[in-house]
Amino acid sequence: MDLAYQKQAMASARKILEAYNGVFLADVVGLGKTFVSALLAQQLPGRKLVICPPVLKDYWRQTFYEFGIGGTIFESMGKLDAILEMRHDRFDYIFIDEAHRFRNEGTQGYAKLHEICWGKKIILVSATPLNNTVQDIFSQLKLFQVPRKSTIPGVRNLEAFFRKRRTQTNKIANKSGKGSQEYIDIVKEIAGEVREKILKDVMVRRTRNEIMRYYAQDIKEQGLSFPKLADPQRVVYQFNNEIELVFNTTIQKLRQFRYARYTPLLYLRKKLTAFEAQQQRNVGGFMKGILVKRLESSFFAFKNTLRRFIESYEHFIQMFDDGSVWIGKDINIYDLLERDDDEEIARLVDEDRLRQYASDAFGPSLRKNLQADLELLREIQSLWIDINDDPKLDQFVHELKENPLLKGRKLIVFTESSETGQYLCEHLEKHFPKKVLFYSSQGGIYAGDSIGKARARQLVRSGYDPAYEGKKTDEKILISTDVLAEGINLHRANIVINYDLPWNPTRVLQRVGRVNRVGTLFQEIYIFNFFPTSQSDEHLGLENNIKAKIQAFHDTLGEDAKYLTEEEDVSQHELFGDHLYSALARKESYTGEEEDESELKYLQVIRDVRDNDEDLFDKVKKLPKKARSGHRTSELSAALVSFFRRDRLKKFYLAAENEDPVELTFMQAVDWLRCEPDTPRLPIPQKYYDLLKENKKVFAEATTFEDEETKKGGNRSNVNYIIHYLKAIRQARKFTDDEDAYLLEVQKTFEKGIVPKGTSRELRKKLEEETDPLKAMGIIKANIPKTILFGHQDETEQTAPLEVILSLYLAQNE
Repeated sequence: MDLAYQKQAMASARKILEAYNGVFLADVVGLGKTFVSALLAQQLPGRKLVICPPVLKDYWRQTFYEFGIGGTIFESMGKLDAILEMRHDRFDYIFIDEAHRFRNEGTQGYAKLHEICWGKKIILVSATPLNNTVQDIFSQLKLFQVPRKSTIPGVRNLEAFFRKRRTQTNKIANKSGKGSQEYIDIVKEIAGEVREKILKDVMVRRTRNEIMRYYAQDIKEQGLSFPKLADPQRVVYQFNNEIELVFNTTIQKLRQFRYARYTPLLYLRKKLTAFEAQQQRNVGGFMKGILVKRLESSFFAFKNTLRRFIESYEHFIQMFDDGSVWIGKDINIYDLLERDDDEEIARLVDEDRLRQYASDAFGPSLRKNLQADLELLREIQSLWIDINDDPKLDQFVHELKENPLLKGRKLIVFTESSETGQYLCEHLEKHFPKKVLFYSSQGGIYAGDSIGKARARQLVRSGYDPAYEGKKTDEKILISTDVLAEGINLHRANIVINYDLPWNPTRVLQRVGRVNRVGTLFQEIYIFNFFPTSQSDEHLGLENNIKAKIQAFHDTLGEDAKYLTEEEDVSQHELFGDHLYSALARKESYTGEEEDESELKYLQVIRDVRDNDEDLFDKVKKLPKKARSGHRTSELSAALVSFFRRDRLKKFYLAAENEDPVELTFMQAVDWLRCEPDTPRLPIPQKYYDLLKENKKVFAEATTFEDEETKKGGNRSNVNYIIHYLKAIRQARKFTDDEDAYLLEVQKTFEKGIVPKGTSRELRKKLEEETDPLKAMGIIKANIPKTILFGHQDETEQTAPLEVILSLYLAQNE
């Protein structure tokens, strides 16, 4: 396919990459970001590195091969150490797929990625770069921008920009709570600021609606179309009275669960740092969330998870009673979140970077709480021993056989639990022999037999990928964990079934994006969501019954509910059950489509003029700087819209009589500039010059780099400590000139905000214990990669002149 919208994205991305050393390729799912990446890679000289989820390595390799792109290494996200061991400085360009996974700069994984990326040109590929908070964007920007000396127009100090907004949200969260309307409003306002002031310069993002509206002719000529999304469908299953009683008792008991096994360091007699304590709470909350999610997913997965928890508790208590325990030191909660194998999660928690502690290092409440948790888990296990019915599975089989939208159709079933997937595959095989395929990170099952990852993946492609060139197969039911929800084309099917409640909105987008793609032969996409109800709550009505069940899962976790979903803006006036149920009923939840007006509308106008009116296009090109005009409006008595430029920085301002000038977005400015061809032009009055002077003054102030925030420096305790430490040891006069120059370079790197948080935190810990300057030098060299000391050079202070490009005078209608 040779699609104009993809070529336009490539051209925009290349300009951004050259100007800012990095670009976000962030089209919504299904528009072909991998193809755009390949088009871009064709235009870039030098060696390239692609870092992607492991399941997508072959897909990226094949795509680059088809585009004739050589000189590229492909590596999975989990192999960052392997990249560091190779000569990673030889790469000129780095493509990072699903870049939002590296949103937390406090992790070791982020520190390694930063070391790999620094000094190179970075292409971040993600449909959801703003995955949770605006801080996610800052972490990703730091991969290619100097935080305190940015080259993004108008935001010289990215660190100060994000710090100010983080302070705003924290202040309101502490005062009114994260569920308050005030908090929701400020989060949305700040997200808008980030899009307008930062992302518009470094991101390429289009929605399906924009592509269909502004590239309709090209898509039609290619014989392609986008499918429509049908209204989401419900699959409702009902607990009988026995299951309802066991379920409610389980929920009550889980609310008493302390998860002491997963937070032992909180019981140490020695006080933890705030960061270490939060790490422990993260793991505990995550593991409690696992129990709740598996209870909703399937009784089979829940029983297995219970068994593992009990075994883990028994083993830990035995170690404790024997005099010492081994505890994972640096568990990465974000790594756990990406895994679909519960046994692997349990192993990671049990074994990750073990450190031994004597039992008497803990306070007495640890042993007591371990025993209480274990007894509680055993009580829950006993409740479920005699529960063999599965109303959820029974309802699914009924729908597959009777629902006309599902009967005999190719469909994809997603679950977060590998065990639920295996269980479904085993039982559905009895009803639909040789029509069911299961795929997970560990391999798969087909026709009742276990198969390896390569064979399972080949069956997925032959059955569901239209681009597969071998013999096509006709499996009807593909069951998968979310490892298949990223980057793979599955649009020989047009039905997505969320067997678990899809707590995470990003995953929902990725799942539907596998079938909602350009080039599909289907006219409509169907989504089915499973919802639990109970006989005893029938008096509530169906929707309220469903919402009550969802709320029960959520309330079981209390403050740990954040491990169910990454959404923050659930109003305190809206119960989570209502919120999630409503979200799953809206089409917008599955598309990522924003309702904002698109700049592509005006790009289309320019293209039309260029292609159909050469005289007018030439006239526009030859317009002089300081071009000006005027027309009447019903909204303002006297005002001036001015468009200024200084180097790459471009801004619109509106000055109205007796009011301070305000900055306008492009879309706001266009609303004032737009008029009909026969609109009379006003003569320019004397007050035009006064208003222009006001606008110029505000623009000049906006382009002064050293704003107050930059001068303050803000609270960066670890960084400030290290800077003071470096200054102090340089006074010791024990270093050679080269060593002193090295320490000065390290100091400058910290002052620019380049070093990741996690690296700063670990270095401070080690330096606090060292007073010998020469040994401190060794610690610094061991912990600060050379690559981040040299890389992107500071942009010189801006000396380009202020230019007035055009102005429009507005006068009130007579």
